[in-house]
Formats: sequence, structure tokens, C-alpha cells
Amino acid sequence: MRSVTTFNDGWVFEGKDAVTLPHTAVELPFSYFDERAYWRPFTYTRTFRANPGWDGKEVALVFDGAMADAVVSLNGVELAAHKDGYTQFEVRLTGKLKAGDNQLTVTIDGSENPEIPPFGGRIDYLTYAGIYRDVWLKVTAPVSIGSVKIETPDALAPKKSVRVRAGLANPQGLPLSGTLTATLRDAKGQSLGTVAAAVSGTDIVLALDGLGGIALWQLADPRLYTLELNLVTPHGSDATTTSFGFRTAEFTADGFRLNGKPLKLRGLNRHQSFPYSGYALGRAAQERDAEILKHELKLNIVRTSHYPQSPWFLDHCDRIGLLVFEEIPGWQHIGGESWKAEAVENVRRMIRRDWNHPAIVIWGVRINESQDDHDFYAETNRVAHELDSTRQTGGVRYITESEMLEDVYTMNDFILGNEELGGNRPRTALRPLSETTGLDRPVPYLITEYGGHMYPTKSFDQEQRQAEHVLRHLEVLDAAYGNPNISGAIGWCAFDYNTHKDFGSGDRICHHGVMDMFREPKLAAYAYASQCEPEDEVILKPVTVWARGERNIGGVLPLIVLTNCDEIELAYGSHPPKRIAPDRARFLHLPHAPAIVDRTHFSAEELGLWGMQWEDVRITGFVGGKPVKDIRFVSDPVATTLEVVADRDTVSAAGRDCVRVMVRALDQAGNKLPFLLEPVEIAVTGAARLIGPTLVPLRGGSTGFWLEATGVAGPIGVRVASPRFGATTLEVTAQ
Repeated sequence: MRSVTTFNDGWVFEGKDAVTLPHTAVELPFSYFDERAYWRPFTYTRTFRANPGWDGKEVALVFDGAMADAVVSLNGVELAAHKDGYTQFEVRLTGKLKAGDNQLTVTIDGSENPEIPPFGGRIDYLTYAGIYRDVWLKVTAPVSIGSVKIETPDALAPKKSVRVRAGLANPQGLPLSGTLTATLRDAKGQSLGTVAAAVSGTDIVLALDGLGGIALWQLADPRLYTLELNLVTPHGSDATTTSFGFRTAEFTADGFRLNGKPLKLRGLNRHQSFPYSGYALGRAAQERDAEILKHELKLNIVRTSHYPQSPWFLDHCDRIGLLVFEEIPGWQHIGGESWKAEAVENVRRMIRRDWNHPAIVIWGVRINESQDDHDFYAETNRVAHELDSTRQTGGVRYITESEMLEDVYTMNDFILGNEELGGNRPRTALRPLSETTGLDRPVPYLITEYGGHMYPTKSFDQEQRQAEHVLRHLEVLDAAYGNPNISGAIGWCAFDYNTHKDFGSGDRICHHGVMDMFREPKLAAYAYASQCEPEDEVILKPVTVWARGERNIGGVLPLIVLTNCDEIELAYGSHPPKRIAPDRARFLHLPHAPAIVDRTHFSAEELGLWGMQWEDVRITGFVGGKPVKDIRFVSDPVATTLEVVADRDTVSAAGRDCVRVMVRALDQAGNKLPFLLEPVEIAVTGAARLIGPTLVPLRGGSTGFWLEATGVAGPIGVRVASPRFGATTLEVTAQ
């Protein structure tokens, strides 16, 4: 039977350092670095013994991702090369292994090779050299199950069907006979149907029809099923399991529909990078990002800008019900013919790897923000449709009236804040669709970027800038909700990220996110979170740090309160409280408009009562006439607590499991102190190592770090200290 095990341990990096994968070749500083530090070749080696039990079997290594131009050799003989840094590749070891020790060598090159996407021009993100995803050792019978594609052609019918196309791997060209059996199982492992087919070639199609009692994959209930394939041939047996869901997804000229029902898409773009470690954080960090997007930001879609992302991330999107727009690697630049051929191949690799994910609803088959290239994009669309007829294609552009070869017109609309594009027109959140498409007919339409680089905002920027940042996100969301022809809007972007010197701030950071690089929310994060329903979570977030001198004209008015409550109450000092309703006049279309407290809510006499003495304030949210949440700000905040919180209290000792720890400086009311920029010292003991430096500053009143398991079980002690606060400790367990 098949065996697939991790091959992440026991590597030697550059001939001297023992490392475990995933691994980044160079740990960059948080900011002000030279990205050229990883623009060179690096070598990984691993010595391992051939298992006698592998005799007569097919043995291969599967690399989930290596950046980039990977060359794999065994005992000095080159076996395979793979240029792309984002897609999976397999290296066959059968017939090349010798008894006893074998040495595997992998060379990668972090240089930006102009012959492969996304390189050749300038790109607004970093690509970080290294074998940054998992490597797997796969041992199978000589004839095994290769690709598995599952389709659900009548997902909305009372009785449902499953179509399975299985490709058999037969690298030795052995005569084929035997049986392939497919069994459909629910989440409890119960069989819902079985079908078998005789093996006569390498492509086998099986069908299960008349299936009853099947639940749809939905955002609130992402029901997954498992297809179990069992192969028996004269050369041995093999088995695989693949998870999938029953659902339909369609972009139309009248909006997006999931399972036939209209759904306005609300999302953000995600880069897969992290501080210090670049791309090289494993399963736990990938899954946590999906949870942050879904459960903290309350999104229903994410775009994997600008490349295929970790299988762990996509698997978790399936499990938690987060839709995905996945696209090929690239950023504006289109290279020569060999470059284009590699991009077309990236379409194939992306779709073949990910075609069974119910979360993925559209394939991005155009280089992000590139010029038109008819023949090139005709081919990327042809390949995508040939491989997967169940999903539509999109092509992300920012140039208006570009040729539409895809199924969905996907547009980066940065009109808000771009005076050159806006001309003398009044402040406009989004352009008319006919203006961007140049077409005389409505077409499926999705906004794929807005905001972000038009108004970069640091977590420690003054309150007035933070408030404007919030308004820009709200205005675009409101415009998208108000236009039934727009399927939705995916903002730029979820998290801040490191970038080349040609982009971002001088610190080599693009402060475009609604969260910082540690996934700590800025105030704009709550523009998204507040659109959920109060039964999911009550959101009440005033866009203020409650200080008189944070606005250009002083005071805190107008005060935006991001909330999904029916109304709010503001009680300032001992003055009579004020009830304020959401501002439906300004934000007519949002599911939940913010409440905006301005001077019109007070008489001249009341405004005069605010006087020169700054006072405490309490803001309370009401749902159904009842108070459900309140926030208190004090007039004299002082540094009171150093909060240290881990995302979870256990990690797996195996591999490189990791956990994020957040550090926050809080005042006596429990609010973050955004302008406290002092350093804290981090010490880690026990069964984990600290990723990054031990002495770091607070930025926006917080900082974060990841703990990485060292491979042994036991306690992990964390101590965070500063002269002002003293020390705070916590314990995590590796088990």
C-alpha cells in the first residue's frame, strides 16, 4: 500500500547548518534590509538510507514549493529540475537508489531569473529563497493512482452525482489490468456509495449517481466528503483519499451566486509572507491566516495574490468555508516566449494541484496588472477551460478597456484617492463598469483590488489618518454592495508585507494592510469585521485612541464607531449620554453602517461643556434595545499591563509546528497604547526556538513573534520583559 511521510528532517544547509523544512535561506530583518541578501544559489543536502522494503516499489519525493530554479540530484546524478517557485513538483528516485546511504542534494537559486514568472521586471513583494514548503516521501506500488479529479455536475439536484477521473501512474510501462474502486464517505466515515471499474488504460472514469442525503458545501456549513480510491492490479495495490464538496459557484452579470443564491463577495488579498522567516512558516501559520481572514476579519473570500499558495492554507479554507480566488505567479511584467510557456505551464500545475478544492471559485489566468497580449491570454484561458470546465476564469487588470478573454472581468479599481485618474470628478469610490470594461454590455464583474497602496497606513499613524483609512475601505464596500452588477470587492490587502526597495515605505514594508505583519488589526480591520451579524460576534470599535490632540483641529469629532449594533450610546464624563444610530444616509448599502458622532449631535452649550478638561468616555452598543457591549476610554491612560497571549497553548513536537505570540502594552482600561514604542526583551526556553530577534520595539503598541518547535516534547517557557512593565510569562507545551 501507499506510504506518504514527511521528508522535512535531517537536512544540512550550505554544508554546515542542520535545518528542518520548511526553511528560509536568509532570515531578513523586520525592516531596512537589503533584499539582495538572498539573490544567490543555496544548497541543501540530506543523507538517508534506502529502506529494503522499497524494493520493487516506486519511490519519489514531492516538493510542495522551493524558491526557485530547483535542481535535485541523488548521489551526484541530476534527477530533476523545476524552475517555478510556487508550484509542486515530483522527483522519481526509483532505480537510482543504492543500498545503504544515499545523498540527496537540492540547489536553489534566490536570484530573480528573468526567464520565469514573476521575474523580469519589478515586483511589489519579496520571493525569499529556500525550500519553504514541505517535502514528502511517497512510496507506492509500480502502478499507482496519480491524478484524481472530482466533479459534482448536478450539485443542486435532489439526487446528486459524482464524476471521478483518475489517472494511473505507470512509469515502467507495465501491462495493465485489475480494478479501481471508488467509495464515497461522509464526515463520519460512513459509506454513501461504491462503484468499480476494470483497469484497461491509465485514464479511468467512474460515476456515482442517485446520491441522497447529501449536504451542500456552504460558508456557514462547509460540509466536506471524502472519495476513497482503491486500486488492485497484478503489480500491487494502492489507495488514496480526496476531500471535496458539493456546491455550485457562478459569476454573472447580475452578481455572484453560491449554490444558486446571491452572495456579495467581501474579501482581501493575502501575501503568504511573515516577518523574519519570509515564506517559511508551516501548517499552523497557514491555517491560522485562514482563520484570521474568516473569523476575525469576517471575510467570505480571499485572493491568493499573486501566486498559488500553501496546500495547508487552501485545505483550511475548504474546512472553514472561505472562498478563494487563486491565480498564477506574476506582477505586471510579461516576458518572452519561453517565459510565457512557463506561465501557461503554471496554469496547468495550479489547476491540477487544486481542482478538488470547493473553496476555489475562480482561476486567475492573467499576469496581475499586465498589458493585453491576445495570443498569450487566449492560451491561458484555453488551458484552464480544458482542464476544468466547472470554474470560470478571471484576469486581474488595472488598465481600463483591456481585452476580455476571461469569463469574469476582474478589475483593480484605484479611482478613490487617485487624482490623476479621477480628474475633476467628485470623490468616487468605484468607477462605472462601462468605463472600466469599455463594453456595451454587462459582463460578470469583480473588484480585485482597491485602497491599499493608494493610502498606506501604519499601525502607529495619527488618528486622523487612521480614520481616513477606515473611510476609504467603507466607501468602496458600500459602493460594491450598492451595485447589483458587481459580484463583490476584494481589497488591497489583509496584511502588511516586506517588499523591494522600489515599493512601499523606505523601511521596505508596504503598510497597505488592514492588519500589520504580525496579523494585529489596525482600525480599518473593523470596517470588515463590523459587517458580520451580531449573532456571530458583536463588533463595537471606535476609531479613536481618545486623545484631544490627535486630530489636526483637536478633539475627536467626527468620531466613527464601527459596529453591527442597532445603535450606540456615548457617555462623556458626567454629561447626559447621547444615542446615535448608524449613518444610513452616508452608507446606504452596507450590511452595517458605522455610527458617526459629529458636532450635529450636540448643542453649542453641550459642546462648550467639553471645555479644556479631557474626560473619560463610555460607548455602549445596543441590539434589540438591550446593551450588548461597551468600550471605555480613560482621559489619563498610563502604561499598566504587558499582555502576552499565544494563539494556542500547545504545539506539535514533530516537524516545525509553530505558534504566534502577541505582546501588547495596555492602559488601565485594557486599551492598547498605540504610541508606546519602547523595546521588549523576549526569552524562550524549552522545546522551541524564537523566530526573530530577542530585543524588539513595540510598534503601534504591540509586537509579535512565532515559536517554532524543536522536535522534542516538553514545556516551552516564554518571558517578555521591559523596564516599564517588568516581566510577563506564559507557557506553551510541545506534545
